[in-house]
Amino acid sequence: MQRNTWTARGTTRHITVVGGGFAGLTAAVTAAEAGAKVTLHEAHHTLGGRARTAEGPYRTNEGPHALYRKGPHWTWLEQRGLLGPLAPLPALEGARFRFHRAGALRRTPPLGFLRHTLRTAEQAPVNTDFLTWATRVAGPEAARTAAAYSGVALFHHDPGALSARFVQERLHRAAALPPEAHYIRGGWGQLIDRMAARAWELGVRIETSSRLDELPLADGPVVVATSLAAAARLLGEPGLTWESGRTVLFDLALRTRKGDPFVISDLDAPGWIERFTAQDPSLAPAGEQLVQAQFPIGPDGSKADGVAHAERLLDLGFPGWRERTVWRREAVSGGRTGAVDRPGTTWRDRPAIDRGDGVYLAGDQVAAPGVLSEVSFTSAVEAVSLALRTSRLDLKHA
Repeated sequence: MQRNTWTARGTTRHITVVGGGFAGLTAAVTAAEAGAKVTLHEAHHTLGGRARTAEGPYRTNEGPHALYRKGPHWTWLEQRGLLGPLAPLPALEGARFRFHRAGALRRTPPLGFLRHTLRTAEQAPVNTDFLTWATRVAGPEAARTAAAYSGVALFHHDPGALSARFVQERLHRAAALPPEAHYIRGGWGQLIDRMAARAWELGVRIETSSRLDELPLADGPVVVATSLAAAARLLGEPGLTWESGRTVLFDLALRTRKGDPFVISDLDAPGWIERFTAQDPSLAPAGEQLVQAQFPIGPDGSKADGVAHAERLLDLGFPGWRERTVWRREAVSGGRTGAVDRPGTTWRDRPAIDRGDGVYLAGDQVAAPGVLSEVSFTSAVEAVSLALRTSRLDLKHA
């Protein structure tokens, strides 16, 4: 593979961004705001990547998508007027949160679980698995339920086997009161559209349906903001990997029934069902409600296993759901739900952002802090910062 051999040809810095999802658009906007000329290549005919919202009557995303209010990208988006309207949850719907425990739906989780969610990530060790540590400090029941609940932010079938610090950070933030997680009205596609408009205003050249099979020989740095697997192929680095979850995504549109739960969190095994129209009715036609669920499966698990898990919970919480179903979709998402850190590792051990020779990585499985999309955001900003710093040094010594 031939890497970039660019040299400075003037005082205008140029950056190429490969990938038009959340990370790629963050990188493009950040670079353009710093005065760089930017070209963005997106293989799909529309922007968004995994943050793309489906067209048509059911405005689904690829799994649950939320912004965490205390996250770094919240402030960044808000400062630029890109955050847009949020979808608030009515108080009555919030009271319809249910926990599946010991085979039954309950209104409250175990008290030990609630106490454990208050612990911060800094209180948890890196080198110990979550289940061992949580059992020691909170007892076996609280440990098991906390591990299962954390699956909503991990998309992993066995959270208890992961690094205690990694899991506790996500558990603490996913269970925070008041909730940190907020939803974009109309789906994440609305946010992507606002980010793309900002990029256009700044003069970013956006090329869709532009699939690259090799690194562009540009006169500046390249930010590769794709999935890690796609980046490995593009960079010719087959060892560029990091563990991610494997999850069945299960979407339903149901005829509305008064009293359906807002959320069912399975505390017996990782699994999550959420009625997204509870907070944003615009996601489905009038008289219908959109339900999205995620059920992690192991390396040998099948889509049928995840679907069966979902159907068991739907039978408990959504009476007559089969007769009320007007649309249904099932898929398996593998390696597309962010990094997971095993005991003894942290985000610093993931693939480095700086790959050398003017090539930088951005995405949700690279060496950057945060949870879920925060990793994509932070890595994109850091990639551009490194690229511009290198570019300035090159200009200085040209």
